[in-house]
Amino acid sequence: VVKASGGKVLRGGAFKPRTSPYSFQGLGLDGLKILKRVGEETGLVTVTEVLDQHDLADVVEHADILQIGARNMQNYPLLIAIGQTKHPVLLKRGPSATIDEWLLAAEYILSHGNPNVILCERGVHPLDRGHVRYTLDLSAVPVAKFLSHLPVIVDPSHSSGYSRYVPAMSKAAIAVGADGLIVEIHPDPKNAVCDGASTLSLDTFADMMKELSAVATAVGRTL
Repeated sequence: VVKASGGKVLRGGAFKPRTSPYSFQGLGLDGLKILKRVGEETGLVTVTEVLDQHDLADVVEHADILQIGARNMQNYPLLIAIGQTKHPVLLKRGPSATIDEWLLAAEYILSHGNPNVILCERGVHPLDRGHVRYTLDLSAVPVAKFLSHLPVIVDPSHSSGYSRYVPAMSKAAIAVGADGLIVEIHPDPKNAVCDGASTLSLDTFADMMKELSAVATAVGRTL
């Protein structure tokens, strides 16, 4: 369903950093093996987060793209290690990071020999946390594209925290020039192990993708 609707990359968190030590932390190596198998079966490119240098070799072996999560944006030893892999990297902006700090984190990867960096705007600390999890800084998209040569994508799921806002923020992201989106999807969001509140159902995702195509056409872009 995801591929038929236009999805091109499959993300699954084998190692998940959680605020509570009692929350679901991912399936680890078993999760990586599942991700690789499903990627091969569907033909989708895969991406998953790297939390620690000790897990790097396993993640490189099983995933096509390495994700650096917001909490690790300034984990410089990890950035350097990933820079030495030449593996494609998805670098999320930290919730308190300025755009310059985000771009300098990317420079750690680039300067150590890895040119394959994708930037991801995923929201900064909000003024009104009662309504959204983070404030999605859409101005960061054109600014980062002006200041760097790197592609910039947007995560409307983790930033908003609620699935009802994801379609609107996705449309806005495409309109301001985002090169892609990361969207949480689940066959049954109410029973998802984590992030259910921000997760779209398969039907909602398919409908949103049709709307995004209309937005892209309106602003002269191709998805």
